[in-house]
Amino acid sequence: MMNLDRPRARLRLDAALDGLASTFRGMIARPDEHNCECHWGSAEDLAQLKVADTELDPDLLQRTWQAIDWSDHSSVLRRILPQFATALASGLIESHFRMEEAGRSFARGHWQQWPPEQAAAVNEFLQAWWVHTLTDPDPGVPAYEVLVLCAEASSTLSPWLRTWEVLADAVADQHLAEAVGHWGDDLLDDRLPWHASEDEEEIRVELTGWLVHHAPARLPGLGVSEELLHRVRLLGVTGLDRWEDPHWHGHRY
Repeated sequence: MMNLDRPRARLRLDAALDGLASTFRGMIARPDEHNCECHWGSAEDLAQLKVADTELDPDLLQRTWQAIDWSDHSSVLRRILPQFATALASGLIESHFRMEEAGRSFARGHWQQWPPEQAAAVNEFLQAWWVHTLTDPDPGVPAYEVLVLCAEASSTLSPWLRTWEVLADAVADQHLAEAVGHWGDDLLDDRLPWHASEDEEEIRVELTGWLVHHAPARLPGLGVSEELLHRVRLLGVTGLDRWEDPHWHGHRY
């Protein structure tokens, strides 16, 4: 069991955000970067991306990370990354946009191919935010959404599940129960609960297998409903055995 209490996880996240601010200080979008004034924003908005270290208003920040048609998305992402990460970790974006979209903004920047110091700063932010989320009883963004962002940002699910596996305490287990409740119907219908940019079927199989292996031992002590426990059980059952089970959510008597 990983023993990382909430204050230590908060300190790690704060340090990671400071690391982003330091690493990406002075970054700007390319001088010739452009976007459509009709659909993205004005020339004055664009000019702000070419000035370092100034705060963007929330609407401009949102339009910038969501845009998919930058000529150099990496440079734009570097410019906004400290503010973007702070907004994400503070829960200021989750209520309006799905986290998979935000994760894809990271992925479009190909941050894992950046210089080692820059890539390490991004990776540490994602890792620190994930651990902090799992240790916080009431995080600004639900754990199941942060997992989606991290998976989309890094194009892999495995390391994030490994962290959840070793961070096994009552708080992390409660987040697991919430995730099963949120994902259960989709997974029981053999659908991934989000639109992945990589192989959805491969990710669905990995997520389902992980839940089948780990959730049964972690959920009963939380006082969760029998319905939730049956959802977990049925994830390990396939074909007619699942569909004809009286506890399957689509069962008809």
